[in-house]
Amino acid sequence: MANTASAKKAVRKIERRTEVNRSRRSQMRTYVKKVEEALASGDATAAAAALHVAEPLIMRAAQKGIVHKNTASRKVSRLAHRVNTLAK
Repeated sequence: MANTASAKKAVRKIERRTEVNRSRRSQMRTYVKKVEEALASGDATAAAAALHVAEPLIMRAAQKGIVHKNTASRKVSRLAHRVNTLAK
């Protein structure tokens, strides 16, 4: 339990940041799922469009510290590879 005023404030800040991070993480996962669904359906144009929307969200999540930058790069790379394979 926080005893000092600064510790209590830190707890409040952490709660607010946790909400923002949870929202961003959820949004990122939603858009990654949309790419996965487009890939599963076999629609190359829809998959490419979904990836075009998802990529900045993934990289922004990395910038904000929600996921590690290497994890974000790996996700984008693997999705892009699958989209490009489908397009051929």
